[in-house]
Amino acid sequence: MPHVTPEVDWAAVHAEALGVLREYLRIDTTNPPGDEAKAARFLGGLIEAEGIPVEYVEIDPGREAVYARLAGDGSKRPFMLSNHLDVVPVEAAYWTKPPFEAVLENGRVYGRGAIDMKGFGVMQLMTLLTAKRLGLPLKRDLVFLGTPDEEAGSARGMGWLAEHRPDLLDVEYALNEGDSGRISGGRTVFSVAANEKFGCPLRLVSTGAGGHGSFIHTDNSMVRLARALVRLDEWERPLIFAPDTRAYVERLAEARVLEGGSEEALAASIRARRGLTPMFINTLNVTMVNAGVKRNVLPSRSEAILDCRLLPGQQPEDWRRQVEAVVDDPGIAVEFVNDPQPLAMPRTEWDTELFRAIEGSVRAAFEDAVVAPTMTIGATDNRFLRARGVVSYGFTPAVFSREENNGFHGNDEFISVDTFNAGCELTFEVVRRLCT
Repeated sequence: MPHVTPEVDWAAVHAEALGVLREYLRIDTTNPPGDEAKAARFLGGLIEAEGIPVEYVEIDPGREAVYARLAGDGSKRPFMLSNHLDVVPVEAAYWTKPPFEAVLENGRVYGRGAIDMKGFGVMQLMTLLTAKRLGLPLKRDLVFLGTPDEEAGSARGMGWLAEHRPDLLDVEYALNEGDSGRISGGRTVFSVAANEKFGCPLRLVSTGAGGHGSFIHTDNSMVRLARALVRLDEWERPLIFAPDTRAYVERLAEARVLEGGSEEALAASIRARRGLTPMFINTLNVTMVNAGVKRNVLPSRSEAILDCRLLPGQQPEDWRRQVEAVVDDPGIAVEFVNDPQPLAMPRTEWDTELFRAIEGSVRAAFEDAVVAPTMTIGATDNRFLRARGVVSYGFTPAVFSREENNGFHGNDEFISVDTFNAGCELTFEVVRRLCT
């Protein structure tokens, strides 16, 4: 007889999950210093209590990753639910609620990490525990991974694991943070981040003759640098469409969330949206300028740092040469900040079994929802997985309000109980569709 999955008692799951979330939010994992081992042990203890084997991976004293694996029948390759344990620092004076007491008020749970990303971590945890309790007939091993140090660049977290424990990351698919659902143009839009940009910081170094500030000079390194920075700021670059980002805007245009009708109209709509344009161009911003040693001494050397974010598949050296051409000054060197130069980020396919499981789950819960692949313009732990060939999507299966989204790294961060409950259900449904 075919296996019949028992119905989930969602009222019980919701009550348990809320208790877990509140306890988890009370564990201060502010990074720096992180001290994530206590969070790893808390989550791991809940998993071990269900009879699922857990491994704690010590990266530094007080800094651990938690890894668990619920075995499937092995007919398909594993699926990983991945999250980070650390949170960004708090400016407590600007919070109206204590940031580490998990205050429950008016249907909201307040606390640093509620949105980024302890809330989603608990959604993943409850999915793992529920799958075990129901005896879900898994065709894939279901992996749970909580990592430290994501908020400080992941060198002592996912980056370390990729180098020292690649065996833990040997999965076909993974789900981590990146994007989510929102209300836009009256429609519920779920964006699934199939890709993300990668950093390629550049340094501009301008050299000049130097000299006394009382004379007239025509070779001031700082002035030359300033002119180059203005040229870069005024540099208008063409939009670059890729399969995933084109599908994203076409689906939004089809749903009338975005202007469409022609390439020109679509391009105009993209450029009119500050948050959308970076998905289609390599970006650069001047973030640091340094010059001069004394008021009356012309600087012989002036330099600026550019925070550049490139689209997947773009080559760093090609980008450096483009910047050099716009600078157009032989007296200014354009260099990579990192040595060696950063590696290009491979582009991940979006039309996959995981995407279809997400799309099917979303449409079952939100009939008129738009589900579209998108791109994260910041950096997440997904980049380490994608570099290893894992199809890793950035997607929290929940619809966040504008206020909830403002909590990312902000004050009075919170998640509503309704959002959290719906996220628990949708995360489980994605796993059920993909793994059974």
